[in-house]
Amino acid sequence: MRKLFYLFALSLIACNSNEKESKQPSTFSEVDIQTLLEDSVSIRAIEIMGGGVAFAGSNGYYGFYNSAENQVKINRQQHDSLYPEFRAVASTANDFFMLSVANPALLYKTGESGQMELVYKEENEKVFYDSMTFWNDEEGIAMGDPVENCLSVIITRDGGNSWNKLSCDQLPEAAEGEAAFAASNSNIAVEGDNTWIISGGMKSRVFFSPDKGETWEVFETPLVQGESTKGAYSLDFYDENNGIMIGGDYTAPEGNTANKAITKDGGKTWTLISDGKGPGYKSSVRFVPGKDAKEIVAVGFTGISYSYDGGESWDELSREGFYTIRFLNDSIAYAAGKNRLAKLRFK
Repeated sequence: MRKLFYLFALSLIACNSNEKESKQPSTFSEVDIQTLLEDSVSIRAIEIMGGGVAFAGSNGYYGFYNSAENQVKINRQQHDSLYPEFRAVASTANDFFMLSVANPALLYKTGESGQMELVYKEENEKVFYDSMTFWNDEEGIAMGDPVENCLSVIITRDGGNSWNKLSCDQLPEAAEGEAAFAASNSNIAVEGDNTWIISGGMKSRVFFSPDKGETWEVFETPLVQGESTKGAYSLDFYDENNGIMIGGDYTAPEGNTANKAITKDGGKTWTLISDGKGPGYKSSVRFVPGKDAKEIVAVGFTGISYSYDGGESWDELSREGFYTIRFLNDSIAYAAGKNRLAKLRFK
């Protein structure tokens, strides 16, 4: 297992030279899908590491695709008699992290012993963590559903060795029935010191911190909400001002009314886009790197959709389903879903 994560470090050097970021503008009309892994594992959380991708999923499975070797290494984490369900991952220059949903919440990091080390555990019948990311190599954040009267937010300031949960005195109060969706590890977005967290369910809002989690305020969204399956499922920011959210209702995936919105003022206000048009429910959305917040890709179990004009109009590039997507550069991405991990080449 230690060798698996040693490959992570090697890939930061080796793989970057294999697939350099293109600087030429492009408009996509198709996508080639290369399956990297087919197995009985549901993957909703992936993390670009070098030119490859790390992942963690259901039944305790996690692993890494090394693009230099074109090989997937996979392992399994057990806690007592439990094989955790992982739906959140993150990385620093030195470590890989994975966080489980449900009770108990288990957060692991790459360990010096060659094993994954448990660095945070939370036991509560309501505990359910949805997403995590890092601002830098020392400071990171994870969020989850309310256990008390606020969202669950844990923060590390020491490279992930220890995590502390914010008290509800430090966070805006959650509305009745407000929670989040562990659909694609994209409930959190960070740019500089800024942090945005989306919620859904009975209330779909944006929680914002300008100082890496020290202080918080909350903004309304125009997305469909008011039921446990509705709201914002995924969030991305191109820079400190331009962001996009997408979601809907996964039980009615064709519904495309009030399920996509953008902000141009850092998340304070949100405007519906392509309302009643374009894709319905999607679980993951990403700006295409280097395209001035104009080109966007969204994925879900219904397929892959692409916009070249900031989300006003959309093309369906594929009906192959994925839960989550992350871009390596402006034409290559990794995506994962039910029983699969894949590399996507947009053309």
